[in-house]
Amino acid sequence: MKQRLMVRAFTKTLTLIPLYRPSRTAFCAASSSFAIKNVTKSNFDSSLADLRRHVRDSDFVAIDLEMTGVTSSPWRESFEFDRFDVRYLKVKDSAEKFAVVQFGVCPFRWDPTKQSFIAHPHNFYIFPRQEVGADDSSYEFLCQTSSIDFLAKYQFDFNTCVKEGISYLSRAQEADVRMSDILFVERMRNKISDWHDDLLQIRNGGSKRTPGDSNDSVNQFQTIFFKTRPAIKLDAFTSRQLRLIKSVVEKSFNDLAYIRVNDGSSFQQIIVYTDSRLDRDLLMKEVKESQLKEAEMKIEAAIGFRHVIDLLSSEQKLIVGHNCFLDIAHICRKFVGPLPSSLEEYVPLVQKTFPFIIDTKILLNANNILQLKMKKTSTSLAKAFAILCPHIASGVGSFGSALNNSVAVEVQVDDMRSSNWNSGAKHEAGYDAFMTGCIFAQSCNHLGIDFTSHSMLTKIDKLQHYINHLYLSWSSGDIVDLKTGQTRTESSAPNSYKTQQPKILFPNIVIIWGFSSKLKAREIKESLTKVFGLTSVTSIFHLDKTAVFVQFSKPELVSDFLKLKSEMEKKKNDAIYVLHPFSDILEGGLTGAACYELYKEICESPVSKVLFADQAEAVCVNSEAKVLGSMAHKTDSFADSESAIDSKTAETSGEILGLVSC
Repeated sequence: MKQRLMVRAFTKTLTLIPLYRPSRTAFCAASSSFAIKNVTKSNFDSSLADLRRHVRDSDFVAIDLEMTGVTSSPWRESFEFDRFDVRYLKVKDSAEKFAVVQFGVCPFRWDPTKQSFIAHPHNFYIFPRQEVGADDSSYEFLCQTSSIDFLAKYQFDFNTCVKEGISYLSRAQEADVRMSDILFVERMRNKISDWHDDLLQIRNGGSKRTPGDSNDSVNQFQTIFFKTRPAIKLDAFTSRQLRLIKSVVEKSFNDLAYIRVNDGSSFQQIIVYTDSRLDRDLLMKEVKESQLKEAEMKIEAAIGFRHVIDLLSSEQKLIVGHNCFLDIAHICRKFVGPLPSSLEEYVPLVQKTFPFIIDTKILLNANNILQLKMKKTSTSLAKAFAILCPHIASGVGSFGSALNNSVAVEVQVDDMRSSNWNSGAKHEAGYDAFMTGCIFAQSCNHLGIDFTSHSMLTKIDKLQHYINHLYLSWSSGDIVDLKTGQTRTESSAPNSYKTQQPKILFPNIVIIWGFSSKLKAREIKESLTKVFGLTSVTSIFHLDKTAVFVQFSKPELVSDFLKLKSEMEKKKNDAIYVLHPFSDILEGGLTGAACYELYKEICESPVSKVLFADQAEAVCVNSEAKVLGSMAHKTDSFADSESAIDSKTAETSGEILGLVSC
């Protein structure tokens, strides 16, 4: 899971006096500082048209997202004892509960005449505004206080984000809307109206009535002209009264038409006089077509930023991100549809949306050449940019690239273009996408990839080992292959304790929660070893202050513990109960326990409690029958799963939680 600050500072607009060439694009030879391309709903349509051209001509597109938070509770952090399927569930929870507020898109195109890349960074502000009558939980989202505080620290304009942020509908939401009242009811009304008109054709009419016959106030009937026809606008009626008037008009007056139109600010109910039945039919056809067109335009507008995602997906360009598994999960959840419940189902969804993805963090860690270039230091985005792209980071541009044999990158924003660009806008999605693309370009250069060969990057042999490989968790080195769905653990993961600590065996694990807050991990271990033997507990560590994981030396000890716990709880009134080693663990009568499979179920729940003990209780796993019964339903697919644990203490809610190992 991406472990970095998520919010970036807004760009600062600086004054620039460009040196003009004969072309319309202003090229800046000196160190240049012009603003990144910021996109809101006011300039979205024009920016989207430009972006289509840039993406179509690009060799690859770098992306970066900024969110309102990462984890909905401390125990949903990514830990060493999380299995592959549990890691996915935690990322899924994050993508479902938090919002994306900035989306950086930066197409890169190789210019053979200049022997450099041309980058077009865009910084989109997005907000999940409800534009149409869809009802989806994604319109409610969580905010982590640390993330919001960081936004405020860097002068994030919350008003711009909320008021000017581009709205969106996912593909699933769009499909739902198209079957909702906006179009469905309108079509049904048209069919019923057509059917009713056919019936009226065979009727003889009846006594005439006019609006003037009613006792309503004069202000409720206003004579106007609608499409050159005399009409009456109905005001100040209740919805029931309007339905009755509509019924009277349709049943009693063949030369009147009751219509509902949008005058730009609100809907108006109008009765229109028509010269003939043909004229009436023509009017109704025009109104119906206008209403359908208006509804369609409303949906198109509501789709909003998803047009960008559809563009990236349809062009099937190489998408470049940095530690981007969480980013991709957000994209799928926000712009495609609900996330599947399992990693196995999620992989084909990603492949269908983006067939080619490369993670620069994997590239930097897995390739020996790049490891040497990085001097085996941190592969964070900022660090990698400073080491691999010093000529860009320092603003010396093409001159510096010639000195250190690096790839030159020019930046174009609207009519401004520079070979040594410095936006002054670090720490925002658009600039981070630019940095990610620069890192990838320099990495390809160090790998000896020839950009002049006109080969598609997705087909270059030197990149095949890295395309569609994403970190499920960088800290543990867990990687998923999006082409096959297979998972593996990277041997070069940054865990210096892996060879020193016991391996995690998931069938040997039991989770205990709800014990007294005074009880520490070491004391729980001592209680367990008094019953099952000194070597029975391999390791024990806190998930949060209300729960611990215990790994036994043998898988059968898990069921032995759960059965003994159940028996002890039945004897809590016996005198011998207080003398048993388990009495401290069971003190208070709220202690629960489960095997690893039920931990997965707890993580899978959409319920979000801050403390794990409350979460476990909320999803109803604190029952003896379910806990013991689950032992029979363990899946064989993970029976032999092993992973080295990190003996570092887990830090949650500002509190260092202990870890005890044999």
